[in-house]
Amino acid sequence: MFKKLRAVASVVIAGVFAFGAVAAQADTVNVMYAGSLVHMMEQRVGPAFEKATGSTFQGFAGGSNMLANQIRGKLRRADVFISASPTVNKSLMGADNGNWVTWYAGFAESPLLIGYNPQSQFAQSLLTQRWDKALTQKGIRIGRTDPKLDPKGAFTMQLLEQAQKLYNDPTLSQRMLGDAENPEQVMPEETLVGRLQAGQLDAGFFYTTETTDLRIPAVRLPSDFNIKASYTITVLNNAPNEAGGRKFVAFLLSDEGRQIMRDAGIEVKTPTISGDASAVPADLQGVLARPVAAQ
Repeated sequence: MFKKLRAVASVVIAGVFAFGAVAAQADTVNVMYAGSLVHMMEQRVGPAFEKATGSTFQGFAGGSNMLANQIRGKLRRADVFISASPTVNKSLMGADNGNWVTWYAGFAESPLLIGYNPQSQFAQSLLTQRWDKALTQKGIRIGRTDPKLDPKGAFTMQLLEQAQKLYNDPTLSQRMLGDAENPEQVMPEETLVGRLQAGQLDAGFFYTTETTDLRIPAVRLPSDFNIKASYTITVLNNAPNEAGGRKFVAFLLSDEGRQIMRDAGIEVKTPTISGDASAVPADLQGVLARPVAAQ
């Protein structure tokens, strides 16, 4: 009899723990986001979202194209996807791409610039010389992301293409960057900042949200170049926690969320919807229609 009671108790206890695990999982919102947002998401947005809603934030950062590849290949599941380029969403739309995305909203921008380590021997030249001259000095260590996996890497290549024409210097890209996937420069987006801060790099290509949020000294590019990240957000189709995903979108685009982004150096924009606008959940339609007040 005692053994039977003990067995029943074990089943009941196991059931309680299992229920608790399912409940906790159901209250967790998984967000896959562009690696340039890692500090803002983990240190600012995530904690604020948890405090405001009681839900648990769980983030995963990486190059936007890489994240899309993982979603499409069913290697990782998420509720919300935040990309640094609108074109990435298109790779997740339609039956041929798994129908992961039906709609997405552009909500912020962040210009490309050059961040540098203030202890670097090249720091002064970055402040006094034209950016292309400073970045082609012998021995300078430059960091950037993979143009195939991350929009920032592609934007960097685009920047050099424009610079070659503007400065009439057809060898500039090769002298500064080498090959598009030069292993001495290309590294995962989520590690780029850490390597710069650790002194492993002298300079690198970043967005303003990275340099502002982490107080990295930076040199802005001349006004001839207007290259920037265009952040988008969507709740993925068949999301494990769709309600939680909608809750996260609503928070990020709330007054509190927008102020957090501004403080992190992001240029917040009035949301613009792409794809099938009629598929936007009813409780997000008003959120996405809210204009951004002039600052």
